[in-house]
Amino acid sequence: MLTDKECKAAKAGEKPVKLFDAHGLHLLVSTTGHKSWRLKYRIGGKEKQIGFGAYPDVKLQQAREMSATARKALHDGRDPAMEFSTKAKRRKLATDPNNSFEAVTRRWHALQEPQWKPRHAAEVLNSFERDVFRALGALDIGHVRAQNVRDLLVGVQSRGALETGHRLLQRISAVYQYAIAEELAEVDPTVAVSHVLRKITKKRQPALLSIPQARAFLKAFEALPGFPTTKLASRLLALTAARPGMVQMAEPKEFEQLDGPQPIWRVPAAKMKLRQAESEQSAFDFVLPLSAQAVATVKVAMEFAGNRKFLFPSARHSHRPITDNALNVAYRRVIGWEGRHVPHGWRASFSTIMNERALDQERAGDRAIIDLMLAHVTKGVEGRYNRAAYMPRRRQIAQEWADLLCEGLATPDSLLDLPRH
Repeated sequence: MLTDKECKAAKAGEKPVKLFDAHGLHLLVSTTGHKSWRLKYRIGGKEKQIGFGAYPDVKLQQAREMSATARKALHDGRDPAMEFSTKAKRRKLATDPNNSFEAVTRRWHALQEPQWKPRHAAEVLNSFERDVFRALGALDIGHVRAQNVRDLLVGVQSRGALETGHRLLQRISAVYQYAIAEELAEVDPTVAVSHVLRKITKKRQPALLSIPQARAFLKAFEALPGFPTTKLASRLLALTAARPGMVQMAEPKEFEQLDGPQPIWRVPAAKMKLRQAESEQSAFDFVLPLSAQAVATVKVAMEFAGNRKFLFPSARHSHRPITDNALNVAYRRVIGWEGRHVPHGWRASFSTIMNERALDQERAGDRAIIDLMLAHVTKGVEGRYNRAAYMPRRRQIAQEWADLLCEGLATPDSLLDLPRH
């Protein structure tokens, strides 16, 4: 039989550890070190178990007394699980802070965090703190019901945040897979409520697919009153067809050889859409060749940014970059072009126009190079490791695109004109 000294000394292992006392009573030590009492028994030919609470909140002698009560119920022909599932006992178990939904979620998050990029890890935890903990955080994780999760998701969906609702559903389910493995919960309540969320209809990002339209849109956008940083960021985004997040987070130190014959933008792997293991290796830095027009834009932006960390600092908080929604909002202000083009659309514009141009010039091999310029990760070792491949042709295509797009556009320094109030 167990002693209290043994219970106190029990340590977590790579797998959950069971320390048996007598008559099926045992202390379960999870991989995180959480200790709880369980009773294993058989009824109707089936093996079952019930929990008596966490140690040391429930002492060894108390656990033995509850075990004796359960075995008496079993002797009388009653299922002990029914004896220990009253509302009063549920409330008692729910007072253990280590079993609360929030406490278990934070342990799950700490376990997953090393596998994630810091930005993603922060976003996952923020989503729980913002939308979940207020409703479910204080509840014992084993007592959260499908109705609780349903009410939460319906509320998120009702405010129009459908994608957020689907992400929360997946994340809550992941927490429950962890809780079930740790024997803190028996079922995943999200399974019964997935139908309450409307399906997400994937829509293609609106994009202009001809040079005259793309050029006309840029002229219209840059003619509007606006902060110089936003206009310069838009110009560089259009010229490089980079992902908007790359432009938003660009730093002056990433741009190299601006006065040389082969200027480049070296985007750190950590900023790319790569797996965590790859994003920590400089071999996966993405290198973009810069056209003459892109170099001119970067130089003007550097002059305007001064000594700030980011190439495109926020107008309100100069130590931060422009927000990830700044260009989306600015583009919606262009009268006559509403809903026809978004910042991410420059990638489709570049791909469509330059691929059509390659076909007209009978350069079928350009398709793979254009994909490479868009940082699409191709299968195989070569596609992942040789990100500097075909640099001469990539530089030619970048310059051809810039010449087509910038015909008749104002010079980058003219975009520094501050709006008049």
